Formats: sequence, C-alpha cells, structure tokens
Amino acid sequence: MRVAMIGTGYVGLVSGACFADFGHTVTCIDKAKDKIDALNAGEIPIYEPGLQQLVAKNVDEDRLYFTTEAEEAVRNADAVFIAVGTPTRRGDGHADLTYVYQAAEEIAHLIEGFTVIVTKSTVPVGTGDEVEAIIAKANPQANFAVVSNPEFLREGAAINDFKRPDRVVVGTENEEAVKVMRELYRPLYLNETPILVTKRRTSELIKYAANAFLAVKITFINEIADLCEKVGGNVQEVSRGIGLDNRIGGKFLHAGPGYGGSCFPKDTLALSKIGADADVDLKIVNSVIEVNNRRKSKMADKVIEFMGGDVSGKTIALLGLAFKPNTDDMRDAPSIDIVARLQEAGASIRAFDPASMKEAEHAMTNVLFCDGPYHAIENADAVVIVTEWDQFRALDLDRVHNLLKTPKVIDLRNIYDTDYMSERGFTYTSVGRAY
Repeated sequence: MRVAMIGTGYVGLVSGACFADFGHTVTCIDKAKDKIDALNAGEIPIYEPGLQQLVAKNVDEDRLYFTTEAEEAVRNADAVFIAVGTPTRRGDGHADLTYVYQAAEEIAHLIEGFTVIVTKSTVPVGTGDEVEAIIAKANPQANFAVVSNPEFLREGAAINDFKRPDRVVVGTENEEAVKVMRELYRPLYLNETPILVTKRRTSELIKYAANAFLAVKITFINEIADLCEKVGGNVQEVSRGIGLDNRIGGKFLHAGPGYGGSCFPKDTLALSKIGADADVDLKIVNSVIEVNNRRKSKMADKVIEFMGGDVSGKTIALLGLAFKPNTDDMRDAPSIDIVARLQEAGASIRAFDPASMKEAEHAMTNVLFCDGPYHAIENADAVVIVTEWDQFRALDLDRVHNLLKTPKVIDLRNIYDTDYMSERGFTYTSVGRAY
C-alpha cells in the first residue's frame, strides 16, 4: 500500500520506517527542510536502537522516502498518517493540537479518491471529529474516513513494539477504512496480533488510559518504596511478590526517581484536563501527577541527607541523565529536578550519559559534562546513579572506589546489591531497600 506520513518526529519516523519494512511504500513529510535534508543524507535526528539501520535498508530498497513536498505523496496515498507533535499547551496543560489541525487543513486540498486519514499523534477525545470537520469543510467533495490509531511505542524499544505489539487499536465505524487498516497491519497476522476495532472516541481514550494506568503503577511502587525504607522492607521483593500475581503483573513496578519522558507527564496532565472539561474529577490521575512531581526533587533531598545534610562545596557525579536508558530524551527527566535541587543546595555537578548529553545541555546549566563514567566520578564526593544504562551495571568498582574522594554511592535505580556494595567498601544507599 501507499502511505504518507505527516511528521518525522519520533512516532512518524519509527512508524514510517516500520511500515516500509512491512513492504509498503512510505513517504515521510516534514516542513523542516534541514531535517529532511539530514534524513536523505542518512542522518537520524533521534536516538533509537536499530532505527538508523532500518531507515537505511528501506531507503536502499526504494520503499522509504523523505520530502518537504506533500502534494504527490498525499494524492497517491491509500492512507495518510498525522504524526505531528501534540505538546502540552502552555498555561493550562491541555494538549496543543495546532499542528494536527494544520495538517488536516493541508491534507484536505490534496487527497484524491478514497483516502484514510489516520491520527497517529496522541490526541484528546473528540479530535478525530474536528479533523473530519476541517477536511469536510475545506473540501466538500473529498471521499475520506478519519481513523484513530494510537501508538504504544516505548522509547528504546520502539521498533520491536511496532513490529510485535500487544495489540493494534483502530477507531472507526467505516468498514472500508477498517479494510485498509487491516491491510496495512496484515504482516502482524503471523504473530496473531489482536486488532481491536472500536469507535473513534474510544480509541482516542485508550492511549491516555493506558499511559495513565502505567504511571499509576510506577507512582504506587515508589510510595511503597518509601514505606519499605521506614519499616524495614525491600521494595524489590515486594514488587516481585505482587508482580507474580497475574492480575497485577511485574512490569512498571520498579522503584526509582519518578517517571519522565515525552508521554507519561504530558498524557497524564492532558487526561486530567479532559476529565475537568467533562466535569469528571480524576482524583487518582491528579494524585499521580502531584506525587510524581514531588518525587523528583525528593530524590535530591535523599542525596543531601545521605551526605550528612549538607552538600555545599561538594562535587556530585551523576551517571545517567535521560529519563530512561536507550534514549536521548530529556523531556521531564528526573535528572533535571535533581540537578537543580543539588545546585540550589550548593553542590557542583559532574555528569555523564551515553546518549543525552547534547540534549541535557539545553535542559540544565553549570554542569560539567564528562567523557565517560569514570571521568565524571573522578574526585567527586559521591556518585548518584540516575538512569540504569547497561554500562553502569558492571562498573569497575575498584576503580570507582579509588577515583571517589569518599566512597559514597546513591543508587536511585537499585542496580547493585546492597551487601555486595558494602563488602566492596562503599557507603551505599538505594531506593526502598532497608536491607
């Protein structure tokens, strides 16, 4: 099939490359000429494992194209995906749909024959109705259907998530559009991937509900971690104990410094605003937002307390800055709040992250960004593990011990064993493990 992908951000680029790898002909469209020029030169603007190779393969095999000109690609497309950004709107927390509606307006004048318009961007309930109205008003003769097809891509594992999803959600009551969507995702048939067809508004709500529920799990186990520290429990064992219950499951039950990234903070806030607009008080979602926001700076307070209550004049080494491993995404990363609070308390910060330091330079100031973990640790008074990159899981601990002024380690991701670290001569603390 022929696909036009409007937007070459994270979702658009990954989705476009994966559809091309399914065998479809995909044209990715973006107004940013520098981005399109870079993509045509083989440069990938985001860090995502395997994406550069996937893009190169499908470009070489003439299935994947990049352009700033939408006309030909949209006119020939069986399906046009809207995969533009929907950032939090400044001032009120609602999702900003400016780019979605602009894309709809432009598409309206270009489509020919029956065309499925697919909202891949994360959008509030009712957005599909507005997209449909925009296109119908701009081109009354247009033969089209608007479908909601939310993405469920995890940064760092996006290609696998697209090709081996738990489910594909398709929101439409148009049978012809359903046929087109089933054909687009037909390669997933061999994996017996469920395709859930719902009404459009239900589909739009599924994405927000899914992300909010996962945010609830993260926030819940973080609060249990706090309780474990007070009463002598071990949050990792609690997580395993409840996660083995099939009704709960073990995923997203890892205690840490709070969630961040491009999805959970934005989507929980947007869902809260959707509820408020509908006069529904989403108390659980609102509490999750509040607790998670507090937790990030609370982790800095944990560091300060561990350092004897005073970090003024101290040098703290941070390992990991991105909100999670295998990404360079710094949006709402806990490290931002941790650094700001430690600096406010008088500490100097040295930091290293394998992928996100360029992005981190825009998110924090007065930080010495280092060439590697040992460079960051050298002559520091303590090291804080903020992001659980694989390369931090097996550090040369003798070298770490020798490089630190004082052998203090604050492990906010629980990647080391407490007894082992004590045996190696470290003063060590972690999250939610009293033993």
